[in-house]
Amino acid sequence: MASIVLRNLRKLYADGRVAVKDFSLDVRDGEFVVFVGPSGCGKSTTLRMIAGLEEISGGTLEIDGKVVNDLAPKQRDIAMVFQNYALYPHMSVRENMAFALKLAGRGKAEIDRRVLEAARMLQLEPLLERKPAALSGGERQRVALGRAIVREPKLFLMDEPLSNLDAKLRVEMRASIGRLHDRLGVTTIYVTHDQVEAMTMGDRIVVMKDGEIQQIAAPIELYEFPLNKFVGGFIGSPAMSFLPARWEAGAFNGRGFALALAPAQRERWKLCEHQDVWLGLRPETLRLVDKDTPATHGRLHGTAEVVEPLGAETILTLAIGAEDRVVARIAGHLRLRAGASVELGLDPEKLHVFDRASELNLGRVAA
Repeated sequence: MASIVLRNLRKLYADGRVAVKDFSLDVRDGEFVVFVGPSGCGKSTTLRMIAGLEEISGGTLEIDGKVVNDLAPKQRDIAMVFQNYALYPHMSVRENMAFALKLAGRGKAEIDRRVLEAARMLQLEPLLERKPAALSGGERQRVALGRAIVREPKLFLMDEPLSNLDAKLRVEMRASIGRLHDRLGVTTIYVTHDQVEAMTMGDRIVVMKDGEIQQIAAPIELYEFPLNKFVGGFIGSPAMSFLPARWEAGAFNGRGFALALAPAQRERWKLCEHQDVWLGLRPETLRLVDKDTPATHGRLHGTAEVVEPLGAETILTLAIGAEDRVVARIAGHLRLRAGASVELGLDPEKLHVFDRASELNLGRVAA
């Protein structure tokens, strides 16, 4: 296992493009850290710099207290799992898993032991003599994981390893990787653009945008206390909705709505007086209300635009005025047609407020 320290890491390409800017992070021994963000945000580039597959333009990378900027990949004692599996098609599962150990000059008895142990962990024993062409996508990914495990490295690096799998297999493989990490305890850095993967797998999550870190935190902290509008909108499914508003006379006033809050909440948001803000509303914090719902709760009036029944819940898109939309996740099957008038209530304790100019979360100041 290994601890990793990245200090002011930077990647600059020959054409002048800066892919990673001033990236600093401490990864604890045995920790599972996830890099997440949209395509092109620099997460895979950062991972490849850690692996030694990309040259570091600036800053330092330490593994177990040793600066490794100039070390070749094979000298860093890491194992990497890629999106495309990278299996040798002419080799059996057993041969694919054993290949790196043979190159390293390990003895046959040790190779056989390690391959069999990894195969048992990953339930690959019945498949050891098959070729990759005879395997499903999920089985191929397990072989790629097995090939990394047999090396017994200090560090696992995983670059979107589940993105080629269907939804059901992704869920199964997420659980498998989580169990493997619990069992092996190897420091792991995992890259994904899927925030559901990030939330369910990581001890900590690094949210990136345009080559820069936006926030580093545990999953629940990212969800409940996003530092800025980008993190708030990226973490959560369905995504957080945003309404432009201004706090005046004890209410958030927007285009086609006025959101009055209870006295305790009015006191909290006094700092926003005459300030342009974004209201951030998580779909699961909204609910259908009627005239009997206490008036102290915030309310939004609008028109049902899209109704998506999912069985156990319904996803409702509400049009508020001509320009704004809010998405709500309502429990159960909602018998509602598009065009119907709808009133939604929100829990004011769950309201997120972001400064319109800086996009910083003002609630972290007001709390």
